[in-house]
Amino acid sequence: MIDWLRLAETLISSPWLYAVLAAVSFLDSFLPLIPSEPVVIVAGVYAATGQTNIVLVVAATTLGAFLGDLVPYSVGRLLGARVLKRMPPGSKRRAAHDWFARELDARGGFILVTTRFIPVGRYLATLSTGLVDYPLGKYAMFVAFATASWSTYTALTGYLGGVLFQENTLLAMAVGIGLAFVVTGFIEVVRRVRAKPVTSSPRPRP
Repeated sequence: MIDWLRLAETLISSPWLYAVLAAVSFLDSFLPLIPSEPVVIVAGVYAATGQTNIVLVVAATTLGAFLGDLVPYSVGRLLGARVLKRMPPGSKRRAAHDWFARELDARGGFILVTTRFIPVGRYLATLSTGLVDYPLGKYAMFVAFATASWSTYTALTGYLGGVLFQENTLLAMAVGIGLAFVVTGFIEVVRRVRAKPVTSSPRPRP
């Protein structure tokens, strides 16, 4: 298996680094074992010292992630009709399918943007979006925004760590990864809170 983090560090001063960032972001969009966030954070850390270009780091990871998110969506579109045939009307699986389709119609942008920051969530959301035949144009628009936001945030957490701790690269990486975990956890909490159904309190009888 490729050690993506070590590979990125060895290519820090090479233009090939941006190809590595695009590749790791692409693969991480549908392969859970590929660690894109630490690699992007490292590139952001070195941008603080001028060894990498933060704009190119963001651009390369955004491109890779965007193209990568098209893969599970396309798989979902290809399998959607076959999967739907195995979900008879009235079944729990069909109810879940229809519920997710309605949720996407109502707030597809929120779902696709927030789940992009949650490793497991991003795989399930992009695949399921294809399964329910979500329109490609809307999907591409929301995913473009989601991947650009994720890439910018991830690279800048590394950059911030590099600015604060220029003399200690390992500490800068640790700070960047720590910030990434904190923000990702916060996003997940907000998503869960918003996902809870709102129950209205019963009116008192006269």
